Amino acid sequence: MAKTAFVTGATGFIGLNLVERLCREGWSVIALHRAGSDIRLLEQWGVQRVVGDITDGRSLRGHIPEGVDVVFHVAGNTRLWTRVRAEQMRVNVKGTRNVVRAALAARAQRFVHMSSIVAFGLHGGTITEETPTRGSSSAIHYVRSKALAEREVRRGITAGLAAVIVNPSNTMGAYDLHNWARLFRLVRQHRTPAMPPGGGSFCHAEEVARMLIAAAERGRVGQNYLLGGAQTSYVGLVKAIAGELGVKRRVWMMPPAVLHRYAQVEELASVLFRREPDITREAVALLSENLYCSSRKAERELGYQARPLEAMIADSHHWLRQREA
Repeated sequence: MAKTAFVTGATGFIGLNLVERLCREGWSVIALHRAGSDIRLLEQWGVQRVVGDITDGRSLRGHIPEGVDVVFHVAGNTRLWTRVRAEQMRVNVKGTRNVVRAALAARAQRFVHMSSIVAFGLHGGTITEETPTRGSSSAIHYVRSKALAEREVRRGITAGLAAVIVNPSNTMGAYDLHNWARLFRLVRQHRTPAMPPGGGSFCHAEEVARMLIAAAERGRVGQNYLLGGAQTSYVGLVKAIAGELGVKRRVWMMPPAVLHRYAQVEELASVLFRREPDITREAVALLSENLYCSSRKAERELGYQARPLEAMIADSHHWLRQREA
């Protein structure tokens, strides 16, 4: 009989990659989404859909089948803007607490939590699973919220939840509309003359989805698995995207202090014109750091396979072109 997966965040970037992979592998999928979510992409696979909100524990009641094979908790708020701090805390921390409790109540066989390498905090070197975790004390709210979300999962483990945590690095691929995919639009519109001085590891969304399933099947309870791979500076990333688009762009590295002032102006303008800022002070702070990680543990235990940066950029661009066609 087919295994059953309950997926939160099923209409998001990684959620859609995960649902697609699960369906290809013959799983029965129950996809949770909010009442106002855009479900057009999700509908293509004909999965069972249930309406709920992870920030409201009552709305989860009865949705997770008793003894379900795996709960994949993928939902999260990744925005780097001070104006969404309260919402981010509700989604990333309270939401994780609610899903953990619902999984425990349903006696889920396994629980896979998709976190991020930022949950370990900003260390400046190459992060491994042995790196001391200090994300909960970060001044960047997104970083802090991801670390606190992992704390909720560990409380669930103490209560008997068979949970595994997967920590992807920067991720690119199909179904991305709001993360790194925004750079394609900005590069095309001549709106990225400068970038912060940081850099990071990058992984492919398809491989992240495959690793979430591998974590459910082979991951050790209570363990973190970091997913890295291709490494580049953010200046190098913009240059690579410009190359994929076939355009010439001069890109240089700008001091964080200058970008911070520009971000302040952008945030003020966003309030006046009621739009999302192109850059925020928290984004500048995060992207001015180096966020590299080792994938050796995931390679050894889960069979993780990193992909070249050029392949990730090409796949992202291909999907965006198909969507615009």
